[in-house]
Amino acid sequence: MSVIFSNADVDIVLSDPLSLQKWIRLIVEAHSKKLGRINYLFCSDDYILESNKRFLNHDTYTDIITFDYVQGQLVSGDILVSLDRVRDNAAMFSVPFEQELHRVIIHGVLHLLGFKDKTESDAAEMRRKENEALSIYDTI
Repeated sequence: MSVIFSNADVDIVLSDPLSLQKWIRLIVEAHSKKLGRINYLFCSDDYILESNKRFLNHDTYTDIITFDYVQGQLVSGDILVSLDRVRDNAAMFSVPFEQELHRVIIHGVLHLLGFKDKTESDAAEMRRKENEALSIYDTI
């Protein structure tokens, strides 16, 4: 189906949205699933905080919120990404903004594929899958 990128209260121009869409499809299909509709909404810290409070009753900032609409093999969802958090994380980890953005983008997809990150071992597995996916993006 499709991967849609939009923005709420921030401006962003993705350098290569078609490659991102192809990459996301490849990752979904590599897990023997089918791509449904994934909507990314890029936003600010304030926007994601309000969404976190409203929908999840969490009063915290976060880099990503993933709303899972997966049905069987069809992977669909809404993914909110705080560009403020991505920018801060990129600086904290000394990586380029775009690399951190790609990590967060695929992190949401991995959640839709069933990967968790609440425990230490789950977080380590999630990081391994992110790195694996990022290396695939480099070949596109």
